[in-house]
Amino acid sequence: MALKQITVLVNNQKGALVDITETLAEKGVNIRALSIADTERFGILRLIVSDNEKAVEAVRGMGCLIQETEVVGVKIGDAPGKLSGALKVLNDAGINIEYLYAFCTRTVRHAYMVLRVADNAQAERALEAAGYHLITDADVNKL
Repeated sequence: MALKQITVLVNNQKGALVDITETLAEKGVNIRALSIADTERFGILRLIVSDNEKAVEAVRGMGCLIQETEVVGVKIGDAPGKLSGALKVLNDAGINIEYLYAFCTRTVRHAYMVLRVADNAQAERALEAAGYHLITDADVNKL
């Protein structure tokens, strides 16, 4: 049930991010969530997109290094303490979170989060058992 995330190593130079986002737009790929972290030489761009196959093909065609990773998507209430509650469920289950980022949605009552953990299945079981709704690629495509 995990989401497919695309990770791209981006040269840390002017225009590199624009080139990638324009290429995705030209291919009709909509970016649903993203995160970027930088180092001195390159950035690590993480994306959840509307069409992984098109996105991977387009970005690889630019000569970028790209990797697909499965991550956990979870819908939480959009109110103080809701993120902490979901993170506590994972902590109590002994699951370490490598990174997370927020997801833009078209609902005022919920926020979507993307979580990278060592064991997606264990995290999904823990979150579902605690009453959280997991996000699928099909949910992403509806946004």
